[in-house]
Amino acid sequence: MNHRLWPYDSPSTPGTVATPEEYPALAADSPTTLTEALKMIHPIPADSWKIFIEQIGLLYQEYRDKSTLHEIETRRLQDAEVQVDTDKSPDSEETPPEEEPASSPEKKPLPQICLLNNANSRFNLWQDLPEIRSSGVLDILQPDEIRLQEAMFELVTSEASYYKSLSLLVSHFMDNERLKKILHPSESHILFSNVLDVMAVSERFLLELEQRMEENIVISDVCDIVYQHAANHFSVYITYVSNQTYQERAYKQLLQEKAAFREVISQLELDPKCKGLPFSSFLILPFQRITRLKLLVQNILKRVEESSERECTALDAHKELEMVVKACNEGVRKMSRTEQMISIQKKMEFKIKSVPIISHSRWLLKQGELQQMSGPKTSRTLRTKKLFQEIYLFLFNDLLVICRQIPGDKYQVFDSAPRGLLRVEELEDQGQTLANVFILRLLENADDREATYMLKASSQSEMKRWMTSLAPNRRTKFVSFTSRLLADCPQVQCVHPYVAQQPDELSLELADILNILEKTEDGWIFGERLHDQERGWFPSSMVEEIMNPKIRSQNLKECFRVHKMDDTQRSQNKDRRKLGSRNRQ
Repeated sequence: MNHRLWPYDSPSTPGTVATPEEYPALAADSPTTLTEALKMIHPIPADSWKIFIEQIGLLYQEYRDKSTLHEIETRRLQDAEVQVDTDKSPDSEETPPEEEPASSPEKKPLPQICLLNNANSRFNLWQDLPEIRSSGVLDILQPDEIRLQEAMFELVTSEASYYKSLSLLVSHFMDNERLKKILHPSESHILFSNVLDVMAVSERFLLELEQRMEENIVISDVCDIVYQHAANHFSVYITYVSNQTYQERAYKQLLQEKAAFREVISQLELDPKCKGLPFSSFLILPFQRITRLKLLVQNILKRVEESSERECTALDAHKELEMVVKACNEGVRKMSRTEQMISIQKKMEFKIKSVPIISHSRWLLKQGELQQMSGPKTSRTLRTKKLFQEIYLFLFNDLLVICRQIPGDKYQVFDSAPRGLLRVEELEDQGQTLANVFILRLLENADDREATYMLKASSQSEMKRWMTSLAPNRRTKFVSFTSRLLADCPQVQCVHPYVAQQPDELSLELADILNILEKTEDGWIFGERLHDQERGWFPSSMVEEIMNPKIRSQNLKECFRVHKMDDTQRSQNKDRRKLGSRNRQ
């Protein structure tokens, strides 16, 4: 094979997916089940598969970009369909299609996603493999099964691309002799952490996936392999990702303090092998991969038959990956939160009875400056410049601390209250002076009495964000995720990545789908991401709304299927895992 193979292509030439209605019925005497197809098909020769893996030309960073941009473009095309449908009148006349010549043989259209027309950089799907084309299996499998094959194929090929990028991180950067001489062993350890363990796990994982591919060109399943590795080996990702805070700090410090390090890294980045990608993009590969792997399994889960064995293995794999990803996130948060709490405690001086700030179960939700209204609301005081005084709030998950900023980057604490005893109320429009003003009530403050503060924010979005953080809407706070999925909620998809700047904000990755829970007039959205139910604020300029109600409904249905596992299913899966564990022993 002289060309590279890849499951996704550039979104610049989007294609269409053939629907089941467009797919001609199979001949009555042809086998239609996966079991029958598997009996007919021969294994892929090991040498052929090895050549295929070696010829994957994309680094993982490039793969992710192509994959996510393709998802965005596909949704845009689907979303645009609703406009076409609504523009058509039911009574409009349609021009009948021209008849094709009788001699033209009828050919079954394949449910292709999108093929790149540029012959110099063509990426193929599973269905484009020579072995698949020549086997006749595409005449046997139904379109839904072919889509499932493509989803499993992507998981395998993306792991190969990921392993290639990890290998480059180790061989090109970590093992560079010049870099070794510059870095102290402790610096190297912080910078590269346990990447060798991560690469070893990826290699073993990829080897088993390759062996599964070699068994048969029609892939039976991959989620059983994912589950076993996630349950037994993926803990190395938790170790690596938990080190991320120290890794980022060490990298920035080395760039600032060691000119030799900066020079060598710049030279290594210019090597054609890196394809213009920065060193930092290689360091974050493990975190990107473990989160992406969960989404790839979700993609498979959406396509497997309901109540089938493959659905069970996909649910098992997804649940295990979900636990790994959550542990990774918690690892990162724990490291950064501990340091943040220590820093905040050092800056506080208590005018009231001291409150211990540092706690293992406490973290910062939001901090910032607001204007406190002082004096009675009379026409005279509204015209004075001393109507508002600056105060500074530290809001933790269980505590509010109210301060005034004093010289020396210090904060003098004059009130506090448990977060559960806070209530907020928005003032009705009372003119420009009282714009973005809300009432904060402390049902029981530091003096064991009720206190009320009239606070002014710098903008509408800032006011909404403070109100949401101080006292979440109790009508929706305890509503289950499943219940929220039943409503046709406005949805958006991320078209520009966003890194959270404040604790109450939500970082976004390309192609994330989110439900809109609240929106402000000055361009901020409070949303909930479907694939992990994380909530937070983000700029509306980072997303675009999904207008097609059918697509919104489909997104919710798929999300519901991924996250719904009743007690019976959980029990069955748990028993099956125990049995598998005993068998391995």
